[in-house]
Amino acid sequence: MSKSNNSNASIIAIWISLISNVVLTIVKISVGFLVKSPVLLADGFNNAGDVIASAAALISMRISKRPADEDHPYGHGKAEVISSAIISIILGIAAIYIAYEAISAFFEEPAKGSFLALLTAFVSLIWKQALYMYTIRIGKMTNSKGLIATAYDHLADVYASIAAVLGIGLSLIGDIYGIHILSYGDPLAGLIVSIFVFKLAYKIGKESLDILMEKTVAQEILNDFGILIKTIPEVKRIDRLRAREHGHYVLVDIRVSVPGELTVQEGHDISRKIKKIILDNHLDVDEVLIHLNPWYENDL
Repeated sequence: MSKSNNSNASIIAIWISLISNVVLTIVKISVGFLVKSPVLLADGFNNAGDVIASAAALISMRISKRPADEDHPYGHGKAEVISSAIISIILGIAAIYIAYEAISAFFEEPAKGSFLALLTAFVSLIWKQALYMYTIRIGKMTNSKGLIATAYDHLADVYASIAAVLGIGLSLIGDIYGIHILSYGDPLAGLIVSIFVFKLAYKIGKESLDILMEKTVAQEILNDFGILIKTIPEVKRIDRLRAREHGHYVLVDIRVSVPGELTVQEGHDISRKIKKIILDNHLDVDEVLIHLNPWYENDL
C-alpha cells in the first residue's frame, strides 16, 4: 500500500473511532442516568475521555503528515508520539477513576441491576472489540503510533465493558435469586479492570517516551540494514549504523567506507544505491543519511 493510501486509511480509522466514542458516550451516560447504573455511568465518563483522546490522535495525525519545512527539517512525525503520550495519560487517569469508583462502591448500598444497562454494556463490548481489531490492524499496517495507541485505548474499553457486563449481570442474578453479595461483583470487576487499564497506560507511555528520547530501533532491524548495505560491492566497511523512529517513519544514519580512489560522482552513485536498497526493503523508512569515508588496502 502506498504512503498516500496509508495516510487515508489512518485518517478514516481515527474518524470512525472518534464518531464511535461520541455515540457510545452519549448512549452510556443517558442509559446510566435513566436506570441509575453507577458502573455504566463510570464507563460512559471513561468514554468521554476517549473522545478527547481520539480528537488528539486525529489532530496529531494530520500534523504528522505535513511535509518537512524550514523549522522542522525532519518532518512532523513526532506529533503522533505526543498524542500517544496524551492517550497514555488519559488512560492512567481513567484507571485511577475506575479504581476509585470501584472501591467507593464497596462502602455503599449496591445498585440494582437493569436489563437495559446490561444490553448497553454488551453492545459496547462488541463494538469496542470490533474497533480494536480494525484500528490495530490499520495502525500496524501504516506504522501509525497515534492509531496504535487509539487501538489500545479501545482495548482498555473492552476490559471496562467486560467489567460492566459482569457487574450488571451479577447484580441481576443477585436480585432475581435474592443473593445480596453478588451485587458487589460490579465493583470487584471494576477494580480488576483498573489494573489492566493502568498496565496499558504504562505500556503506551513508555513506548512514547522511548521515541521522544531518541531510542534506537530494534537490533534485528539494524542487522537487516547492515545485511542490505553489505550487498553493495563497493562498501568495504560499515563504520556506524544508527536508526530511530520519528513517529510513523524511521530515520537512518549511516557511515560506510568505500575505496578512496573513487570519484565524487562514483561515491554519489554508491550513496544512491544504499539509500534505494533500504527504502525498497523497508517501507517505514523515510530518510537515509549517508556519510562516505575513504578506505585503502592497508586499512585495518
